[in-house]
Amino acid sequence: MSPQAQPLAESLIQSVDWLAVAPPTIAAVVALAVLVADLFVAEHRKALLGWISVAGLAVATLMLLPLLDGDRSTFCLTGDPGVCSYTADRFTLVLQLLVLGGALVAALLSVTGLKDARGGLPEGEFWFLLLSSAAGAALLPASRDLATLIVALEVASLPAFALVGLRYGDRRSSEAALKFFLSSVTATAVSLMGISFVYAATGSLYLTQIAERVDGVDGQLHTLTQTGVVLTLIGFAFKTAAVPFHFWVPDTYVGAPLPVAAYLSVVGKAVGFTGLILVTVIALPSYADVWGPALAVLAALTMTVGNVGALRQQSTRAYSAVRLLAWSSVGQAGYLLVPIAAAAYSDDAERSIGSTVAYALMYGVVNLGAFAVAALVGRTKNLNRVADYRGLYATNPVTAVLMAFFLLCLAGLPPGIIGLFAKVTVFSAAVEAGLGWLAAIMAVNVVIALFYYLQWTALLFRAPEGEPARHRLPAPVTAAIAVTAVLGVVLSGAPQLVLRFTDTGLF
Repeated sequence: MSPQAQPLAESLIQSVDWLAVAPPTIAAVVALAVLVADLFVAEHRKALLGWISVAGLAVATLMLLPLLDGDRSTFCLTGDPGVCSYTADRFTLVLQLLVLGGALVAALLSVTGLKDARGGLPEGEFWFLLLSSAAGAALLPASRDLATLIVALEVASLPAFALVGLRYGDRRSSEAALKFFLSSVTATAVSLMGISFVYAATGSLYLTQIAERVDGVDGQLHTLTQTGVVLTLIGFAFKTAAVPFHFWVPDTYVGAPLPVAAYLSVVGKAVGFTGLILVTVIALPSYADVWGPALAVLAALTMTVGNVGALRQQSTRAYSAVRLLAWSSVGQAGYLLVPIAAAAYSDDAERSIGSTVAYALMYGVVNLGAFAVAALVGRTKNLNRVADYRGLYATNPVTAVLMAFFLLCLAGLPPGIIGLFAKVTVFSAAVEAGLGWLAAIMAVNVVIALFYYLQWTALLFRAPEGEPARHRLPAPVTAAIAVTAVLGVVLSGAPQLVLRFTDTGLF
């Protein structure tokens, strides 16, 4: 090698911090291992692949513990070690915990549910897709440049399309997957165009460099930059199921296998909100006058359309519990958008972002718990209607009480203190940012949501019609319900722990 080429080669060498990248890396490695093992494992032993996947997700989650001692970064510019592509700070770890924990609960629901699904599901492919999506979703919170952000977003999304349509011969599943795919691809294309505009204006893909350079953008490029900001927001708004990009949610949740719907309701939203936070608050704080009002309006529309849509489900005969949870998740997405919008107006943006992350953790725990109970009921009631929950207390009193607790948390009513605490936190963020009109709309929507949450809760304790169905409790489903219930109860007893834990340290 020539003397001139040697310094260039040395500058391209990266020292990888393998501990920092361990959580998404372990999920990706286990995904490949499961895919290869599927070729050699006998059909009657395919269930082993599920337990390997559960163990892999558990190990990936546990690997977050060694990272709590301080921020770690890797894949940094050799000339500027402060500019990196991957950063494992408190914000990253909290979101990775939500993503990997949500994937772990979805995996527990799937261990015994794959063979019970209509037509069955191919186990090797299912576990490979779930783990691959979880790896991409875990990578996204750590991404600190737009290229890595988009790659992580697509690695999380592409396997999810296949998961939704994995039921062979199921027309509803195929239609849901196609709608999900076409909508998501369109949104990604719009985001890529927006990112290209931002890159053209600033000359960098690194979030911190964009934040520094965007203030000095030439006046002739100001409109280009604003357009790039708006187009980028549109792509991530789709991932969060914000109105008017929410239309795919109900059909996708109903058409997908129920554990996949649970996964999308929590992990899919975490991916979208993480991307929104990184792009707006970290990369483009000086364009808060563009994205702040846009997100505030999106928050108001999303919570209103979601809750009204859930309310309208009650006017249909034999309405689906999963469809109701889908519309509920759209409404909850509106609440999650409020603190991000408030960060544009607040002097303490970190506190506003902490409110979003705290609400996301609360929502993730109790929504996964509700889906876990729905998975239990769905084992004997294929249609999984809300009416099928009538009299659940008569046959499964503990499960019924826990389902009531999850629904009350989502409604923000005692004894679901963590739900009430999270809503008050979000409401306070809007008020402190001077968004009184948004806080008022949120208050009205919380009242609307009370109706359908309380009606479902009351149904659990009514006398059953006819012979009540007996629901067998498989160990993995029991574990999923128990884990979410324990977390919900503990956090309801000490809700201040959530805000302490979600002190993101982004700024």
